[in-house]
Amino acid sequence: MTQGHISPYHAPDFIPDALSRGRHRSIIGGRWEETGVIQMQMLLAEGLRPCHRLLDIGCGPLRTGCRAVPYLNPGNYWGTDLSRDLILKGYADELTEGDRARLPRAQLVGDADFSFPGVPDAFDYLLCFAVFTHLPMNHLRRALIRVGQRFTKFEKFLFTVFLAPDAAASLGPVRQPDGVVTHDIRPPYHLLAEDVQHFCAQAGLMVDIRPNRLPRGQVLCVARRA
Repeated sequence: MTQGHISPYHAPDFIPDALSRGRHRSIIGGRWEETGVIQMQMLLAEGLRPCHRLLDIGCGPLRTGCRAVPYLNPGNYWGTDLSRDLILKGYADELTEGDRARLPRAQLVGDADFSFPGVPDAFDYLLCFAVFTHLPMNHLRRALIRVGQRFTKFEKFLFTVFLAPDAAASLGPVRQPDGVVTHDIRPPYHLLAEDVQHFCAQAGLMVDIRPNRLPRGQVLCVARRA
């Protein structure tokens, strides 16, 4: 972690430097094709259809977006990220001309604190993949509460976390099934399943924590309104 920042992405020069060197794919963890395909398969398995509206929270350079935009009906994809410059790099480099015609740039929004500025209230699916794994746990609490307050009719909110097996283990490093080592007070962060359930309950949501592991050993959580 860059000293003084909660994650490397929050260091002022981290994203501009990566973009200047053409590294927009690698700074979000690499494995672009493999992870992007899995993300899209995950959404389809959870019921995403072309008629649905999708909000991709922490969308980065559109690793999911470059697959979801041509699948969804025009205008049905929205994306937010800490860095709008990172999103627009993906918009320029990862979407075809035809796909860009299906996605107005105004639907790609810079958002540093899950306040969703300028984002409409009506979505069917929300996705937040590999975001909370790099943020302290109260960011998950904030995001869940904001989602619960703002979006009142969504079918599913899909997000990922790293889990520690129990409270004692959570105090030290945990090696995830995919080999990543996670921590409690520095990134990448892990949580307890009980933490996720508690935060969801505070936000008026119920959550299903799936047993299968995603890339890097992440766990898929599927939240719905209680």
